Amino acid sequence: MSGNPRHSLDDLLAIMVRLRDPQHGCPWDVQQSFATIAPYTIEEAYEVADAIDRQDWHDLRDELGDLLLQVVFHAQMAKEAGLFDFTDVAHAISDKMVRRHPHVFGDETYANVEAQTQAWDAIKAAERAAKGEQHDDSALAGVSRGLPEWKRALKLQERAARVGFDWPDEQPVIDKLLEEVDEVRAEFADGRDAQRLQDEIGDVLFVMVNLARHAGVDFSQAMRHANAKFERRFRSMEQLSHAQGQPLAQRDLAEQEALWRQAKRDEVAG
Repeated sequence: MSGNPRHSLDDLLAIMVRLRDPQHGCPWDVQQSFATIAPYTIEEAYEVADAIDRQDWHDLRDELGDLLLQVVFHAQMAKEAGLFDFTDVAHAISDKMVRRHPHVFGDETYANVEAQTQAWDAIKAAERAAKGEQHDDSALAGVSRGLPEWKRALKLQERAARVGFDWPDEQPVIDKLLEEVDEVRAEFADGRDAQRLQDEIGDVLFVMVNLARHAGVDFSQAMRHANAKFERRFRSMEQLSHAQGQPLAQRDLAEQEALWRQAKRDEVAG
């Protein structure tokens, strides 16, 4: 543990004020806006998920700090614009958590998790009405369009399932996936119409999210694992190729495939 004094949240808020100072702050920080910082906010959230996935708790601490910095950054810009400040953000989320958990902070009781989920949706609908949002009694009401598309697909499917529009198990989903893949094949065979290919590949991806949901698999985590596996094996291919005296890029596809199979074998054996 360092001998330096431990910083508090107030210290972090003061640091961001200094960074954003037009005269004495950091030029890069000063020129940022909500729009330019938003991609970093999303990236930091994924970094948090990656640290959890790797069970790297030291890294998780640092990544949570990076994510908190994003909140502080947005709040400081909002304060400068006269919109709200960090205290307003903390108040809003605290108020929301109390309001949405009447069974914890009030006298409400629910028979089971399903009843609690229904009550949660009802509370959120009341919140939307209180904001003056147009009434929407669809089961899909309130699913944000700002989500990553795979996440929005999952939310839409979960909402539809609550009113019974869902397959009973994974087998029909697998059958549907094979059907959609066949339709993609047909589009390639018929001349590769760009719009139809986009639609058909979109259908495949939508069904894949549904299959992951039925399997109880986190779609994003599954993709992170697949990406990590591909990167690990590809780097192994490069090492094997260089060890044999030839860069990977100078080999033809058949030779590269052989190295890929060897990398897989080495990984299993290891």
